[in-house]
Amino acid sequence: MVRETEIAQVLCMKEGTAENSYSKTAYTQRQILSMSKSLRENVIREFYRMEHPTTLCIADLGCSSSDQNCLSGVLYGLIETIDKARREFGHGGPQEYHICLNDLPGNDFNTVFRSVTSFKEKLKQEMGDDYGHCFVNGVPGSFYGRLFPTNSLHFVHSSASLHWLSQVPEEIEENKRNIYMAKTSPTKVINSYYEQFTKDFSMFLRCRSKEVVAGGKMVLTLPGRQNNDPCYSKDSAYMWEYLAKVLNDMVSEGYVEEEKLNTFNIPIYTPSPSELEYLVAKEGSFALNDVHTFKVSSWDSNDDHKFGCSIDGTNRDDTMNLQASCMRAVAESLISSHFGEAIIDEVFRRYKEIVLALLAKEKTVLTNVTISLTRRERG
Repeated sequence: MVRETEIAQVLCMKEGTAENSYSKTAYTQRQILSMSKSLRENVIREFYRMEHPTTLCIADLGCSSSDQNCLSGVLYGLIETIDKARREFGHGGPQEYHICLNDLPGNDFNTVFRSVTSFKEKLKQEMGDDYGHCFVNGVPGSFYGRLFPTNSLHFVHSSASLHWLSQVPEEIEENKRNIYMAKTSPTKVINSYYEQFTKDFSMFLRCRSKEVVAGGKMVLTLPGRQNNDPCYSKDSAYMWEYLAKVLNDMVSEGYVEEEKLNTFNIPIYTPSPSELEYLVAKEGSFALNDVHTFKVSSWDSNDDHKFGCSIDGTNRDDTMNLQASCMRAVAESLISSHFGEAIIDEVFRRYKEIVLALLAKEKTVLTNVTISLTRRERG
């Protein structure tokens, strides 16, 4: 069973820019970013209106390797918002931006860094030479520990990252033939997952409370669920159910050892809004400003234009193929580290077949929760 130090070593999205890389397949993640765009840009605009620091420090936690999601997506929009606000409010000369990109050490930072030059050129072309200066650096490490100097951050963003736990929960040996919280998971397993998320999210808040200035903002988006029942939720776990079915079939056919499957569990937790509200209030360093729940249809290309992330020439089957590839880009490192690399192609060949067969009949959605927080004044 993979523990905390091992999770940090093996968890990474598929590197590079090939067709099966995370950079090319992170379609659902782009939809999520599109849906949360107005909230995060309104939040940073309000912060700048009140504080307008000369050097604005922005951290993107769990940036992964996709420039389309990270620099060209989230960070360009934030800088554009500040530049417009600077001119509107008459806050003086060019602004300086300090951009900190964080992910685990195994992340493919090179793919993002290769796009920094074109990113800066785009800023100048679109906003003019007087937009200011942008300094970009990478910060490898777990966000469940300290990453930045005290009182150094003005705005923190994270999307589709904080549901990853620091480790597989303890005492879930009874979760046999499941790889996550499933309909057949014992109550003890469900409780262990919640306890691990509580520990991790509280640690995240404590660490950021040291690093974010008083009045600083955070906008966090997590895959979640709408109800308070911590048991299996179709709008957050069906992808893992399909993967569990594949692995169970491979056990039955002798491809995979049953003991290997029984000791494999995915280290994620998808919280409800009320769980997040409770943990923020309990930790106490941040005031909770807004909570938004929204759904994205992760398998329907007809929704592309609605989310502002169209994939040209993509039909429904192509989109589902893309999403199956994204699942591989996300989960391959965990599966290969536990079962070995030999089964990877077969696992995801079967996974794609299930996706194409089942989701061609049913439109499914993923629930996400976005919260905006303000760092309270220090006592």
